[in-house]
Amino acid sequence: MRRKLWVLDLALLSGVILTATVLRQRWTEMSLREETLLKQVVSWNGPPPPPAIPSVSPVTAAAYLDTVQQMLFAKDRNPTVILDPPPPPPPPPVMPPLPVSYGMLDLGSGPTAILAEKPGAAHKGYKAGDQIGAFKIVAMNHKEILFDWDGQPVRKTFAELAAAKATVMVTQSSNDAAPTLQNAPAPSPAPTTTVIGGTKAGPGAD
Repeated sequence: MRRKLWVLDLALLSGVILTATVLRQRWTEMSLREETLLKQVVSWNGPPPPPAIPSVSPVTAAAYLDTVQQMLFAKDRNPTVILDPPPPPPPPPVMPPLPVSYGMLDLGSGPTAILAEKPGAAHKGYKAGDQIGAFKIVAMNHKEILFDWDGQPVRKTFAELAAAKATVMVTQSSNDAAPTLQNAPAPSPAPTTTVIGGTKAGPGAD
């Protein structure tokens, strides 16, 4: 039993000695490293230079374009000019009424149309090339006549041109008729005398 205790004590003593040896070795290494660090000379070149000051660009009007466009109380804040839309084209001209025909005659020098500028106006003879109102006579024959109005050809027969005259005459005739009396009072009847018993009604001699 004592022998086992001696062996245990020796083992413990060996462990203590080994631990102390390791600790001393590490302490020596740390001391050497500390001494090496302390002997190093650190070079110092002074503080770093300050950063360079950025250069200021010159002021230009274009740099304030966004600021000006966002000013709500500036009348000219929008540089985009809005032009008014072009006016609508004028309506096409309306052709006036055609002349009225009173007939056609040919005395050997070519047909002559008896025309009036409008119904009820004075009529006279016209030949090809003459101007009557807004129409120019381009050509004619014994049945029809060709007008030029605003660069457009208008071809009509004498019968069609005479129809307008007939319509006007009928209208004037109907307007000249005697007006009909409406709601006129009826004539009052003649007074009558009633006879009773062979004598006239009324006051007596007395």
